[in-house]
Amino acid sequence: MSTQGDKMEKVFALIADLKGLSNRMFQKDFLLTWDRSLDELEAVLDVAEVLKELRGLGRTCRVFDSGLAVSIFRDHSTRTRFSFASAANLLGLGVQELDEEKSQVAHGETIRETATMISFLSDVVGIRDDMFLGAGHSYMKEFGEALQSAYDDQVLPRRTTVVNLQCDVDHPTQSMADLLHLKNTFGNLDELKGRRIAMTWAYSPSYGKPLSVPQGIIGVMTRLGMDVVLGDPEGYGLIPEVVELAGRQAAESGGRFQVCHSMDEAFEGADIVYPKSWAPYSVMEERTRLLQAGDRPGLVELEKQALARNASHQNWECTRELMARTRNPETSLTPDGQALYMHCLPADISTVSCKRGEVSADVFERSRIATYLEAGYKPYVIAAMILLTQAEDPVATLEALIQGKAARVKT
Repeated sequence: MSTQGDKMEKVFALIADLKGLSNRMFQKDFLLTWDRSLDELEAVLDVAEVLKELRGLGRTCRVFDSGLAVSIFRDHSTRTRFSFASAANLLGLGVQELDEEKSQVAHGETIRETATMISFLSDVVGIRDDMFLGAGHSYMKEFGEALQSAYDDQVLPRRTTVVNLQCDVDHPTQSMADLLHLKNTFGNLDELKGRRIAMTWAYSPSYGKPLSVPQGIIGVMTRLGMDVVLGDPEGYGLIPEVVELAGRQAAESGGRFQVCHSMDEAFEGADIVYPKSWAPYSVMEERTRLLQAGDRPGLVELEKQALARNASHQNWECTRELMARTRNPETSLTPDGQALYMHCLPADISTVSCKRGEVSADVFERSRIATYLEAGYKPYVIAAMILLTQAEDPVATLEALIQGKAARVKT
């Protein structure tokens, strides 16, 4: 077990690494991982680990002495909602969730006005908007542009920043938490080069799950020289532009990216598996059209068709037999030589949370603690994104924090 001295030594090493990274995130929104440089992604991991270690030592992480973090959730959430609140509180910010049904948004207030009105003494706005394909990311961009305009016009004293808590395109807080989990599991980011990660579709008794988790995974892991396999049944593809992006990034990083339509093939020799259900791109397109049109009968019919389509792929389940195909004693870190199982949670667990689902009960139970540890990185990743977009000199901010001199991050 690490001593306090070991933990502080790790903190200083992480800060030293942070000093050597090129970071241009100050006053910039964090919307898509592929819009940020590799140095900036590594900076998020470093700061997240510093904050995690300091909290573990019982040291304060309050770099703000006041201020507000506003959250806007347009979809249901447990882990991300509480992770954002925990992250803001960890840094010293109060948290206020904007309920659009109880605000002037319900009466037609514009995005520009909403963004400005909630940001006078706010430092960050976290937004989850994954319901409408082609709308969530666009909404966040427009929100950020409104904040920039209000700051440029000296309406806002600070540039409030936006953190993407999940949109239709990417889920950066999840994929970065997953990356930090992999970094600590395998030792460092260099150890991920050449390792095979299978991001696969898996059966679920529901139909409307967003595309952003698998897109986030292939959007990050292809930048690290990994062997990334996207496995799904025919017709269950993701946003084409994101798949094309993953291919280009793999080529640039010296890794590999391939798409297959067999769960057996995807799992073969894998070091990491990530079986997760999502709705086909074509279904999400139609669902968005029906939602925007308010076509309730159409939505009912679409759900009926989509569930029937899913039911024809119930064999896409992560089972003990499939996990045995991953056995690679030379590269595995598990005692039985099998792959590391990952999931963003909640998983659809066969015979536990549903009759038939994404993963068998025995496979999930074998990996349950590891997936909880994986989820536990998210609050620190979000806190790191807030700090890096709000602190002009994050190294000085962290050093002042360690010395007990931190008050409020400076513009």
